[in-house]
Amino acid sequence: MRNALTFQDALQADVLAAGHDDVADRSELLRRAHGRSAGFGLDAAQIPDYHPLSRRALGERVDGNRALYRLALPVMEGLYRQVAGTDSLVLLSDSAGVILHSVGDGDGSGFAARARDVALAPGVSWSEASKGTNAIGTALAEGRSAIIHGDEHFLRANRQLTCSCTPIASPMGDWLGALDVSGDPRGFHPHTMALVRMSAQTIENQLFAAQFPDALVVRFHGRPELVGTLFEGMAAFGADGTFLAANRSGWFQLGMSADVLSGATFTELFALPMPPSGTADTLLRDLALPSGVRIYARLSHRAEVAAPVNVPQPAVQPSAALARLDTGDARMAAVLQRVARLRGRDIPLLILGRTGAGKEWLARAVHADSPRASGPFVAVNCAAIPETLIEAELFGYEEGAFTGARRRGHAGKIAQAHGGTLFLDEIGDMPLAQQVRLVRVLQERAVTALGGTHSTPVDIRIVCATHRDLRAQMADGTFREDLYYRIHGLAVTLPSLAGRSDFDALVSRILEDECEHGPQAISAQAMAILRRHAWPGNLRELASVLRTAALMAEGEARIDVEHLPEEFAGPTPSASPAQGDADAATGGMRDWEAARIREALARHRGNVSAAARELGVSRNTIYRRQRQS
Repeated sequence: MRNALTFQDALQADVLAAGHDDVADRSELLRRAHGRSAGFGLDAAQIPDYHPLSRRALGERVDGNRALYRLALPVMEGLYRQVAGTDSLVLLSDSAGVILHSVGDGDGSGFAARARDVALAPGVSWSEASKGTNAIGTALAEGRSAIIHGDEHFLRANRQLTCSCTPIASPMGDWLGALDVSGDPRGFHPHTMALVRMSAQTIENQLFAAQFPDALVVRFHGRPELVGTLFEGMAAFGADGTFLAANRSGWFQLGMSADVLSGATFTELFALPMPPSGTADTLLRDLALPSGVRIYARLSHRAEVAAPVNVPQPAVQPSAALARLDTGDARMAAVLQRVARLRGRDIPLLILGRTGAGKEWLARAVHADSPRASGPFVAVNCAAIPETLIEAELFGYEEGAFTGARRRGHAGKIAQAHGGTLFLDEIGDMPLAQQVRLVRVLQERAVTALGGTHSTPVDIRIVCATHRDLRAQMADGTFREDLYYRIHGLAVTLPSLAGRSDFDALVSRILEDECEHGPQAISAQAMAILRRHAWPGNLRELASVLRTAALMAEGEARIDVEHLPEEFAGPTPSASPAQGDADAATGGMRDWEAARIREALARHRGNVSAAARELGVSRNTIYRRQRQS
């Protein structure tokens, strides 16, 4: 999770704190929060950054949090009716502390004017890195409810506020955002925090029901009279009985870690066989948890909060850059249709597929067809940067941060992508230590350079790609689960070249787009040879071969057999689309590949990176082939 405490520990601390305001506990929370604020390089006397996001950028954030936003708005209205007349605003933020929506007096009252003075408004970041200790930023940083009253704010400019805030949790155990009531310190009421907690619980329960409308839902509590109320625990199970998720009260009452529950089944938890589809209890069941704790529960396969109705919509047509990637293969066209639905929204995209399948081409097309097209597109190959350098390359460094550092330091790739798109290729090869830092950047939307103390806000859209199985890596501990769920907004898988049905069209498109020198035509005999090739390096290898052939054929009418690389002149193992994958090639094909690798390494005097670039494959592919030979 995003804090030192586990999600369950944070929930337990929050639940236990709900009934009282422990002075020592609050004092320790404030000490930590002020320590973090100072660590961000903030000065209590400074004027904070009041610049809000543009209307378009704010709209993109709202779209990226659509479910939270839609369900929270009516709850916020109800909460405001309960605190009306206290000179207060009700605020909703995203997980980075950026305010998405506010409800409150716009009548020019004294507090409304002061709220405008400190930019307590949509589009403004209230993370600790930006505003120091404050209820929104501190609640998200701590993963628990926070009351920040008057002088407890780190920045003096904000000490005219008193704020009560609680984070909003997803059923999967991530913080989605925060709900806050901010007002005049003179109107503060200790019951406000209880109202905020209850409202946040309402939002969480509605999110839960909307996300699992068809699952078996167990609604339970240790006290029978609380089943069916706001305080009941909720746990969802799949058709095979596998535990899926729980709401805040459910996580707390089950009392088990996420690792244990992720492998649990309904039968293991409640000592009952999985009930049949359509179950809808009218009477309470008396059940026992593995801990021996007795609970009362109702079982239902129907969510009590209706999920959004799925209205059939016309297919979204890929535009411009995306459309150029559609050369006739049905699977590729389906991928482009799905990606096109993200247009104008900063939902993270995860591109899966074999090395060289065109992941960066798709990432660049997504950027070109987005509102960020005028901003930078910064690509980082996580597998190509040595582990000792990746931290400085990604996050940047200050002058003197290490021996050999440039004078005046260096802005890392993340900072360079500000206002645009950051493409992290081969994200599965990122070292664990840097995964931790990247999670923090995605959470705070701010980056701290190596050797620095000041965080710089960054506005980036993340697109990641990998040929690895990230779920398997999570299982063996080499990829962080919290990072996975931050980059896995929409996942698409690109087909390998050997399994595509549009080979001829791809050749024409690559010649047109990437081969400025040389003819655009290719002879039938040369095309037949290319079709028979297995293409272990996929599109990257095909583009490399065509660029070289076009250069060799410069000044002639077309590319012919003699313009192809020498290894294509002889018999080439074939790979039909039915094979679907280059891994089905024969042992002779592997010998041929090994020979090509040896020749390339010899030409580049053992430089693996240079050989990989020539062959159009990754360094890992060369290492793997060497081990196999």
